[in-house]
Amino acid sequence: MSFYTSTILPLAFRLDAERAHHLAIGAGAMMRPFARALYRLNAIEDPRLETVIAGLRFPTPLGLAAGFDKSGTAIETLAGLGFGFVEIGSVSIDPSSGNPRPRLFRLPEDRAIVVHYGLPNDGARQIVQRLSNIHLPVPLGINLVKTNRGPGACPETAGQIITEYVEAARIVSPVADYLMLNLSCPNTEDGRDFFSDSGHLRAVLTALGELHPRVPVFIKVSPLGGIATIERVLDATEDYPYVSGFMFNLPSVKPDSLRTPAFVWRAMPGAVSGPPAAALADSCIRETYRRMDRQRYVIIGAGGISTGEDAYAKIRLGASLVQLLTALIYEGPGVVRRITQDLVRLIERDGLSHISDAVGVDAA
Repeated sequence: MSFYTSTILPLAFRLDAERAHHLAIGAGAMMRPFARALYRLNAIEDPRLETVIAGLRFPTPLGLAAGFDKSGTAIETLAGLGFGFVEIGSVSIDPSSGNPRPRLFRLPEDRAIVVHYGLPNDGARQIVQRLSNIHLPVPLGINLVKTNRGPGACPETAGQIITEYVEAARIVSPVADYLMLNLSCPNTEDGRDFFSDSGHLRAVLTALGELHPRVPVFIKVSPLGGIATIERVLDATEDYPYVSGFMFNLPSVKPDSLRTPAFVWRAMPGAVSGPPAAALADSCIRETYRRMDRQRYVIIGAGGISTGEDAYAKIRLGASLVQLLTALIYEGPGVVRRITQDLVRLIERDGLSHISDAVGVDAA
């Protein structure tokens, strides 16, 4: 048992979940002067893990998922934990306070959380100012969404929604190494299903293409809808060569596999993050990998990664990169180095010369 799980975790769990989250981000921001030393201490440099995608070099395939550092206030420290890349957000063109509280809940029996934040962030312009003089040792991704203006806001037209995405992309591109278009947020009411319409998906990709993106672009879509949804997304992106790959969001419904009694979580709005999200995510990765053009696209896998075996399983199903978030809460910052070390051990166990040799081997 680590110091984190024996001491820090019990103390943190005495606090409201969102309060604990804000304290963690605040601590990370305060530790920025030590970020380079942290990275030297935690980073694992092994050429067998280095991954090059769309011209970007990822020292390892393990990254931090969007949602932990929403406005990029602690990214240097987070990179210093040993991640191969860091993704912030979701970021919208305008600032947003998100959904009313409470909006973050814990399910300890499942080592999971329920997220109903509603995309609070400082807005694209302020975040770009914050990041303009920061240089990370790993790639930085920025996750983009439409502004959540709350349930009382006036309805927006399709054109307005698409314009928001494109304008946000224009603003943040100078400080991003890649963009993630979050086209399916499970914890806001407005726009959740907007891009289930292939016409809307093509419209935003057409409009973004007119910017001639200088950085790779990935799209994040709903994991619901099965093979039909996957094939619809692949068909819609076919004519947009700047799209480099795909990622799947959390489902907007609670998983059937929850161990926590229903009377506990029934009153908790939001999406479940952590191990209960793994099965659906794995299915989406496998089915997408089977159908996509593997010379053109890659998959970023997330959902329930707490161990090296979890990360490796997603890679073997077809993910070239993987992300975690909830494991930081339950395992602490040391989980990043442990998983990275385990990935080295696992490719050695399987007699592979590089992590890329494992991508998709279990997708058949």
